[in-house]
Amino acid sequence: MTNAIGDALDGVQEVELTVTGRRTGRQITHPVWFVQEDDNVFLVPVTGSDSQWYKNVKQTPMVQLAVDGTALSSSATPITEADRVDHVVAMFRDKYGADQFASLYPKHDVAVQVPLG
Repeated sequence: MTNAIGDALDGVQEVELTVTGRRTGRQITHPVWFVQEDDNVFLVPVTGSDSQWYKNVKQTPMVQLAVDGTALSSSATPITEADRVDHVVAMFRDKYGADQFASLYPKHDVAVQVPLG
């Protein structure tokens, strides 16, 4: 991968996700766990489809990912198909550990894809 954000994500545990508030229109930033596959970053909201940032992404898909001073604006796509969500969840378990994932992510019915290019 040749883009700066892809290089910056290598070996990193979390990324800063900035979304636009549904009601306020303000920029809201959260530290989130992520996994990377090919030229995409995948996110799993901690409380699944009930997560506020997920609801914000559904309304305004343009998000920003930032790590170590490198940022990327991209359009996020909600993933709701069970088999694709399961694939992302499996990648999260591999990266962060099944026990830790299970204790911190009580609901994982959705995921979000953010293209890096």
